[in-house]
Amino acid sequence: MVTTAAARHHGRMRVRPISPERLVTELADRLAGTVVPGRLRVAVDAPPAADPDALAAALVDPLRAAGRPVLHVRAADFLRPASVRLEHGRTNPDAYYEGWLDEAGLRREVLDPAGPGGSGRLLPSLWDAVADRASRAAYVELPPGGVVLVSGALLLGGGLPFDLTVHVELSPAALDRRTDPGLRWTLPAFARYADEVAPTSFADVVVRADDPRHPALVEAG
Repeated sequence: MVTTAAARHHGRMRVRPISPERLVTELADRLAGTVVPGRLRVAVDAPPAADPDALAAALVDPLRAAGRPVLHVRAADFLRPASVRLEHGRTNPDAYYEGWLDEAGLRREVLDPAGPGGSGRLLPSLWDAVADRASRAAYVELPPGGVVLVSGALLLGGGLPFDLTVHVELSPAALDRRTDPGLRWTLPAFARYADEVAPTSFADVVVRADDPRHPALVEAG
């Protein structure tokens, strides 16, 4: 059984090695079996080095096979305009930590409409960060009982209304080793995140992935 945050809070936990394929299967089973009013809003939270977008994408087909409509939304498509995002430079870790993600836009266009009483009319992307303009995406109707997977970095701790949270954890050494050289300037932001938010202490599912070929689930002991 996948871990509970309460068990981790009280120190009762064990680490269970699992194959990448089995990890996807168990996560998909957990999500498929979770029913909430409206649509299930899931965070797949991880630094870029752990590729949260790939993990979320791998869950789409198993969930659909289980009869759950799915929409995968990348947090990278909900960044603020460059004029705001890069106001303090292109490699400022504090700005990256505090203000790159357009949390208000993500809530307004995805999480609130997917929630209880929401319309189910979701916008899969808001901003094209490369072209630095609105993405002009069309709205998508996600029926009740559907699942919206939001993947990206630094998603937890800001009060976004997720129903279930998955956090992929890398040790500081693994994060340092696996981070692309062009993104090494973000490492202080992830150190702050681990210290100030401590997502491993409350995420519903915690995956340790220092070696992507050999992940492990942190479970109730």
